[in-house]
This record gives sequence, structure tokens and C-alpha cells, in this order.
Amino acid sequence: MNLQSSAVARSPASHTASPTHVLAVDDDATMRALFSDYLSENDFRVTAVADGRAMRTVLAEQIVDLLLLDLKLFAEDGMALAQRLREESAIPIIIVSGRHDEADRVMGLELGADDYVTKPFSPRELLARIRTVLRRRRAEVRQGRPKGVRAYRFDGWELNLNTRCLMTRDARQVWLSNGEFNLLVVLLASPERILSRDQLIDLSRLHNDDVFNRAIDMQIMRLRRKLEGDAAHPRYIKTERGAGYVFGVPVETVY
Repeated sequence: MNLQSSAVARSPASHTASPTHVLAVDDDATMRALFSDYLSENDFRVTAVADGRAMRTVLAEQIVDLLLLDLKLFAEDGMALAQRLREESAIPIIIVSGRHDEADRVMGLELGADDYVTKPFSPRELLARIRTVLRRRRAEVRQGRPKGVRAYRFDGWELNLNTRCLMTRDARQVWLSNGEFNLLVVLLASPERILSRDQLIDLSRLHNDDVFNRAIDMQIMRLRRKLEGDAAHPRYIKTERGAGYVFGVPVETVY
């Protein structure tokens, strides 16, 4: 059962429609201008930066749907950036590089890039490749992820479903295990609605981890430690005695 087909009732959540956000990393100002102008004309939101430090700042503060990454950055190795990013997130990466050697293309793809485009390139071809990568990624059914949702926001917090990163109100990153992430997604998808333990197990796909109801209680306890100022008196994840759990504050859904 997935969250789209679930019969669990949901409270109305505010839906924010926003354009697909492409982050372009290239130390060539002309290339950054090309990315910004051409992709913006084709209904993308574009952020163009010159180095890895600026890239990391954008990724920490904003929802990014796809990354365009040059390999030859000033004083930085784009391959290393791509490898580190792939270890930390599932954001689609298209390498855009002047390196034409087959070895570079193979290495980039093996490091986890979704595509490799060599300079010079046709902007129309790049646009087509971006759309293809996004279609392919959106078609993937990832465990615990409602189709089409990019992030959930609540009370100043944000759970980015692309990076699987939870950000606090003061912009600190909170690490979540797979089970904690999947369970939190389920709770945020049905805010202010009571969900039984059986429903939480089914929707969060915890069958492979633990098949008994009390496993949910352990995951809830761990989530509370990371979310709540006082886990003994939770504000977000509340217990409904004899019924289950409820996420107790409004949630904004970002598509």
C-alpha cells in the first residue's frame, strides 16, 4: 500500500506549487548566465554558483531538484564533490564538463552521476537531458516517499525528501535512520490524524525491520528525542492512548 492509495483520512494541508529548482555549479560566469537565462525561459527555477562552498550553502537552505556540476572548478575537484554529494543525498546530478575523455565520463557515471554532458553543448540538448533525468527519477518508487512530494515543513522545520535531510528551525541538520525517515514521512503526510500502529507499520514499510507493533513505539521514541524539546511531553508526535499516534501540528506540503 502506498500513501496515494491509502484510505487513511487526511486533514487539509497547505500545498505549495513551485517550479523545479536546478542548482548549477560552474566557475565560468558565462556558463552560469547561460544556465540561468535558458533554463529560466523554460520554466525552471535556477540558482547558479561558482564553487562547492556556495553549492553546499544552497543545498543546506533550499530544496534542489537537480544539480548541474562542472568538473573543473577553481581549486576544487568536481569529481570529489559529486562523490561526496552522492554519498549524502539522492539528488539527480548531471555533470557538465569540458573533459571529453571516455575515462572521465565513465568515472563520473560510476560515482553516481545520472548523466554526463560535454562542453560545448546545445542548450536544447541539455534541456532534453535534464527533463529525461527528472522523468526517470520521478518514476522511481522509493520506499516511504509519497509520489510528487518534495518536502514537508512544520513549525519552522523542513524534511527534504530528495536529500532525506531534516533541518531544524535554526538550520541544523538532523540525521535520521531509514526507519525514522519513513515513519516521519507517514506522520507528516497525515497531520493531525490518528494513525494506529498497524497503519504506521504498513505505510512506513517497517515489515523488513521489525514485524511486531512495539517496533513502532521504539521508532517513535527515537524520533521524539530528535524532534522534541521535552520528549516526555511531546508537542509534535503525540500518543493517543489505545488508538495510536498523531502528528499534532499543521504541515505544509511542497511539490
